[in-house]
Amino acid sequence: MVRLYQRKGWEFDHITGSHHIMKRGAHTVSIPVHAGKSLGKGLQARLLKLLAEMGDD
Repeated sequence: MVRLYQRKGWEFDHITGSHHIMKRGAHTVSIPVHAGKSLGKGLQARLLKLLAEMGDD
C-alpha cells in the first residue's frame, strides 16, 4: 500500500511505531505496516477510496 501511495505522488514522511506516515500537500495519511500481516478489507478499501478521491490534485 505504501508503494502504491508513492506511485500516486505521495511522499514518505516518517515512521511512528508500525505506521508509515505519507504526505501530499496538506494531506496526511497513516498506513499500518505489520510484518507478515495484510491490511483488513475495510481499512484497505478506505485507503484505496482516499487515494481515488485525491486524484491528481
